Amino acid sequence: MSSSSSLSTAEGFLIGGLAACIGVTISNPAEVVKTRLQLQGELAKAGAIKVYKHAPDAFVKTWKNEGIRGLQRGLGPAYIYQILLNGSRLGFYEPFRRGINGLVGRSAEEQIPITSVLAGASSGAVGASLGNPLFLIKARMQAYSPALPVGAQHYYKNSFHALSTIFKAERFRGLVRGIDAAILRTSMGSSVQLPSYNFTKNQLVKRGILPNNSPWTFLASSSVSGACVCVVMQPADTALTRMYNQPTTRNAEGKVVGTLYKNPIDCLWKTFKAEGVRGWYKGSTAHFLRIAPHTIVTLTANDILINLYKKAKAVQ
Repeated sequence: MSSSSSLSTAEGFLIGGLAACIGVTISNPAEVVKTRLQLQGELAKAGAIKVYKHAPDAFVKTWKNEGIRGLQRGLGPAYIYQILLNGSRLGFYEPFRRGINGLVGRSAEEQIPITSVLAGASSGAVGASLGNPLFLIKARMQAYSPALPVGAQHYYKNSFHALSTIFKAERFRGLVRGIDAAILRTSMGSSVQLPSYNFTKNQLVKRGILPNNSPWTFLASSSVSGACVCVVMQPADTALTRMYNQPTTRNAEGKVVGTLYKNPIDCLWKTFKAEGVRGWYKGSTAHFLRIAPHTIVTLTANDILINLYKKAKAVQ
């Protein structure tokens, strides 16, 4: 059973958000690298000029040309996004799972794979919807490079400038741009993140391999979870980055629309036609270098913070 099951939804939300902020501080440089690799050679056939050869090359070039500021681009909105996304994903997962179990006539405590996946996808979709404007500006800030630009470039002074600029140009529609891709991406990742984490953790404890509240148990479980998330989420993640960052124009009806893609499925199809399956998995090494430590740190921190919080409550 998840250690968060005895917490209220609000407590789970806040602890989950704090744990995610710890994780994103460490993983954000890899996210910057991943974003730029995903945009490199966008819709170009084989043989296109590469600014970055691979993930380590992108990391080194960003560091040399932009310093730590370049590697931590988008960190401000990333914090707020992580609070909304992972606060929802970690805070709502147990209430949703228990509720879905009740709907199908099963015990709230029972770990059922299908209801766990549904709960993970649902809580992730809630978080993605709430955090979409922050993820949008985060992706654009991370893509921006004054030295070695790839893809469309959007310059914003800070998060408030980004949000106000988009709202002035496109109103509310601009702030929810790509929300369908965000829900697809996050639902796919969330559908396996906590179920794979809890399953691995339960198996390790049940088989006597590791004790229940050991940091090593949290580390092993979150490592497996990170690998599962990366494999499942990568194509949708590439589509999301490109949907967010694409240039826009006004159509005949005066609406601001993307010039490259209509929706995430259209993006995946056009990417496949121009770049093949490898186009979907551009930046996958950087993605794993981001998702693995982020998932490990976030889920491990979440369990540690929950245990500390419960001990503090017990003392009162």
